[in-house]
Amino acid sequence: MKRATWIRTLVIVGFVLLLEALCRWGVIGRMTMIPPSAMAEHLWKLLQEGRYNGDIVQTLRNVLAAFVLAVVGGFVLGSLLHAWPRARRAVDPFLATYYAIPFFAFYPLLVVIFGLNAAPVILIGFLFGVVAMILNTLNGLDRIPPVLVKTARIAGLGPLRTALLVKLPSAAPQLFTGIKLAIAYSFIGVIAAEFIMSTSGLGYSIAYAFNNFDNRTMYALMLFIIVLVTVVNAFFHVWERRIMARRGL
Repeated sequence: MKRATWIRTLVIVGFVLLLEALCRWGVIGRMTMIPPSAMAEHLWKLLQEGRYNGDIVQTLRNVLAAFVLAVVGGFVLGSLLHAWPRARRAVDPFLATYYAIPFFAFYPLLVVIFGLNAAPVILIGFLFGVVAMILNTLNGLDRIPPVLVKTARIAGLGPLRTALLVKLPSAAPQLFTGIKLAIAYSFIGVIAAEFIMSTSGLGYSIAYAFNNFDNRTMYALMLFIIVLVTVVNAFFHVWERRIMARRGL
């Protein structure tokens, strides 16, 4: 794992240095992309000024709401489908083609129903993330060894204790995969919704900078999102590895 981590780090650092060189040497024009160092410098300036603090807070709040709804809703729906095989067989084709649905086409309908506020943006993020959690919940519950459930039954454990002490720990790797995908999809859904249809938030600020040829601000805010998502995913990855290490995996 340490070797793989070093390799990934070197690849990322090498890619960033290559972009820096290509931008500095004029191979990539300044109207197309600014050097990564200039992105970081301008991002630091924006954070010090606090000009986009409101947009950052709003986007993070929307992502958090969409993520929590996707994880909780996906886990509950996945558990219900696993316990009800007929319903699972009925919705399997829909789950298989779910991400081919153009969710943004429903945004005007969501605005009519919920109004011009954060709710439609949160729902778009939720719709992006929930099925990833459903599928990984089903996958995790499918992989629980039947012998563990039988042992719990013999030991006299009730349904709740069996779920908490046997099923959840056994399905943990797949559940963590669903959580990591849900956070990524929630970010994508929320920021894309803000980019296209909102009047505030990081997505809107990036779109505004793009439309006004403000490359420095656009790339600085994009760098902020990339770093933030990377840190969040790294946190979940470390948490997952610690849990797996305790289980001897």
